[in-house]
Amino acid sequence: MWRILCIFIIILKSVAWFLKCKEFQVIPGPRGIFILHNALEFMMDPVKLFYYFRGLTNTYKRLFKLQLGPVKVIIIHNPEDIEAVINGTKYISKGYVYNFIKPWLKEGLILSKGKKWHVRRKMITPAFHFNVLNNFKLVIEKNARNLLKFLDRETKSPKTDISPLLHNFTLNTICETAMGITIDEESTQTYSVQEYKRSIHKLGQYAVYRAQRVWLYPDFVFNLTNIGRKQKKVLRILSSFRTQVVDKRREQNLDGQEDFKQTKKSVVLLDILLQAERDRLIDSEGIGEEVDTFMFGGHDTTSIALTFIFLLLANHQNVQEKIVDELNNVLSSFDGDVTTAELLQMKYMECCIKESLRLYPPIPAITRNIDVPLKLRDYEIPSGTECGILIYDLHRRSDQFVEPLEFRPERFQTEPTWQPYGYIPFSAGPRNCIGQKFAMMEMKLAVTTVLRRFRLLPVTTPRDLIITTDYVLRTKHPVYVKFQKRY
Repeated sequence: MWRILCIFIIILKSVAWFLKCKEFQVIPGPRGIFILHNALEFMMDPVKLFYYFRGLTNTYKRLFKLQLGPVKVIIIHNPEDIEAVINGTKYISKGYVYNFIKPWLKEGLILSKGKKWHVRRKMITPAFHFNVLNNFKLVIEKNARNLLKFLDRETKSPKTDISPLLHNFTLNTICETAMGITIDEESTQTYSVQEYKRSIHKLGQYAVYRAQRVWLYPDFVFNLTNIGRKQKKVLRILSSFRTQVVDKRREQNLDGQEDFKQTKKSVVLLDILLQAERDRLIDSEGIGEEVDTFMFGGHDTTSIALTFIFLLLANHQNVQEKIVDELNNVLSSFDGDVTTAELLQMKYMECCIKESLRLYPPIPAITRNIDVPLKLRDYEIPSGTECGILIYDLHRRSDQFVEPLEFRPERFQTEPTWQPYGYIPFSAGPRNCIGQKFAMMEMKLAVTTVLRRFRLLPVTTPRDLIITTDYVLRTKHPVYVKFQKRY
């Protein structure tokens, strides 16, 4: 192993010599050491790493550079700079660190680029048509009512770890809406489903571990390590679960070609992919890529968002009661199903969700590859540079938001005072989140259903939160809320 490492360091030295760039060197940033540059600075606990980055953004108010061996990185958290990168199609390729989850998501919509990305995006868009979302509403409400059954059992408990329950809710929902299969209450508790959720978490941890160690960037080195072998096991679990989902829908859809053509506006995402396979527009591997992508993006990020929403509502009783008052005024039946028109009238709840997404964006950072030189005011960013966009820090800028660390939903009741790219919880530009309307509807229905039955009381407070570095915004410890019946 050490022989390989020594050889790699020699290669790094050679590459660094040829890649040295004057334009990059003048950008401010922490000084590094010869050859490895800043690489050793990031070999720390993922919790410390998260707050280390917060310190860097406080020191470098606009942007800063890092260099991890031969990999040049520019980090931005200023809205004007972010707009220059993501508003348009020039810098549409995802950054290098996404390669570490590519063994799982491969060339799905998150990671694909160029013509393949355009074709897939166009193919998948009908799955999120307004009419389709209306049909999904009933499914989301059903799963939200199932969530209530689990919360009913928690009312005698002094505290409830809400994340596992919300993960079950969002996983059930994405499977039934986008994939067209049902995971019943019993199977939600089975080993395979629980192991699937744990495997997603583990894969994120392995990716961060690898990103912190520049000598593990080459696949042939990483695959020889213990973490590399563990990742292979995790990938087998994720692949197996996805295959079960696809095979189950295939069986249900054996005669579905004609049905698809007749009911196109109510078809689910997986049906669109299966039809595209019949039309030879995509193969079985491509279907697997998109199913993995949407199973991940459609359940993990939404459950994380709901976790922080419930935390904030529990710690802000006045806000919680204002939402309940709004529900009393909007809903024709406090116990019945919610209509689409009623959902649209829940303006204050929407402000609360948006404010929670501001403070705790489920995807705290994204990256782009600078394929062609980029000018950011006085700085020339050379091609081949990785660009990290820190959404978490962007959303907490005092020059964009008054009292940025405070939970103030009212800021979304008026016209934005911040720069258009100062608030991007679903990213922005051509590569914005294709499922953001679906996610907003799911969050609204979940909050509506829970608050009609329960009062949320604080246990974990925002000050208790310890956040760790991951591809998504995860906390080191569980987030607890106390549930008390309203009647």
